[in-house]
Amino acid sequence: MPTIEQRLQALGLVLPAPLQTPPGAALPFPWVRVLGNRALISGHGPTLADGSLAQPLGKVGRDLTLEQAQAAARLTGLAILGSLHRALGSLDRIAAWTRVFGMVNSASGFNRQPLVINGFSELIVQLFGPDAGAHARSAVGMAELPFDIPVEIEGEVELHPATAAGG
Repeated sequence: MPTIEQRLQALGLVLPAPLQTPPGAALPFPWVRVLGNRALISGHGPTLADGSLAQPLGKVGRDLTLEQAQAAARLTGLAILGSLHRALGSLDRIAAWTRVFGMVNSASGFNRQPLVINGFSELIVQLFGPDAGAHARSAVGMAELPFDIPVEIEGEVELHPATAAGG
């Protein structure tokens, strides 16, 4: 069975570098916090391969179309996977995705947040399969998000028990 990294490669997907923090911003928290057999994932936004914020920025339903927002949610998924890979050493340590909280920077009247966050969920299920990739999920609209990003996603995964070899 191929590893998650092999699946990413087969799909032509690249895990981005860590976020290039916008000027003047301090983010004094870990992107991933491992506690026992859980990894808690801080809120991430869409980034490019070099870690810069992906464009376009702004409100979904005004500055971005639904399709652009879904692509941003997919990029956010890759950013999360990059952080998990750096924290865990291997994405194959993930036994299951447990919960996801998706936030959409929504223009007044935009109410299709679940369809936006589907860009993330579909990526995770594609990579991890319908059992390990399935997750409880919320998708909500927000008046504003940090740095005017269109999507922010946080979550939690369950890890395989550590083995005597440390894996």
